[in-house]
Amino acid sequence: MIMDSANDMKAHRGTYASFIDSLKWILPVIAAIAALVVYLIA
Repeated sequence: MIMDSANDMKAHRGTYASFIDSLKWILPVIAAIAALVVYLIA
């Protein structure tokens, strides 16, 4: 198997970084929605 070139690694790191940044926003939103649902059911 051929190793990824340096340019591919830069692209992968950029994609991973944007994924992590998105996760930092998405997780609190999901937690807030889950808390709201638990509050409404209880």
